[in-house]
Amino acid sequence: MEMTGERRIPAPRQQVWEALNDPQVLQASIPGCESVERVGDDQFQAKVALKLGPMSAKFGGKVKLENLNPPASYTISGEGNGGAMGFAKGGADVALEEVGPSETLLTYNVKAQVGGKMAQLGGRLIDSTAKQMADQFFNRFAAHLTPAPEPEQEPAMAEPAAQSAEVRTPAMAGTDTEYLRDAGGPGPLTQHGADGTSAAGKPVHRPNPRPVDPVAVQPLRLLGSFQPFGLPLQFWGGCAVMLVILVLLFL
Repeated sequence: MEMTGERRIPAPRQQVWEALNDPQVLQASIPGCESVERVGDDQFQAKVALKLGPMSAKFGGKVKLENLNPPASYTISGEGNGGAMGFAKGGADVALEEVGPSETLLTYNVKAQVGGKMAQLGGRLIDSTAKQMADQFFNRFAAHLTPAPEPEQEPAMAEPAAQSAEVRTPAMAGTDTEYLRDAGGPGPLTQHGADGTSAAGKPVHRPNPRPVDPVAVQPLRLLGSFQPFGLPLQFWGGCAVMLVILVLLFL
């Protein structure tokens, strides 16, 4: 089986080279990989669960890096055993070309050989499975090296609500805005029931209500205290209203 391809990686060449030699990145990128351990400067040991058509098995094997030319290229070779399912061995030439400061072109040329029950499934199924796994690997590998999008900046916060009297502008004088900014200043013209004088000489008040004049409300109190036959006027008024409603309904 032979397979060639290329993939653009959105990262500098040195960073891509380091990721290709990082066991954690390789484990996260290889489909079905359970573990990748470095056993030497140029050797790795891996365990991969593989499903090929109706067959599935776990492969364990070693991978060796040869012809090292950092950060430009290397050759990777290895052999894995899947027990009753068979074995696989082969190698790949990997090259990294610097396309730009933040982009690298990765090209690969894979040659592999399978034996045992896997070989009985047919070359077409093996080739399609290998192509699918290669696409998954490079998609995950590229996603790992793709920079995270920068968060959108929050809009500038409005100026603080509190502002000293020294920085108030004439346009704010006598307005609700001025009242909210300076609690000690004169109240706004739109409020009622407080103290002060407007520009026109009319009373201007704070939200706090003015004291109740006992003389002004005395007639209402006298009227409320009048209780014919020991019942308040509200009771007799309600009876009169109900009587009017009954007359309108039944006459």
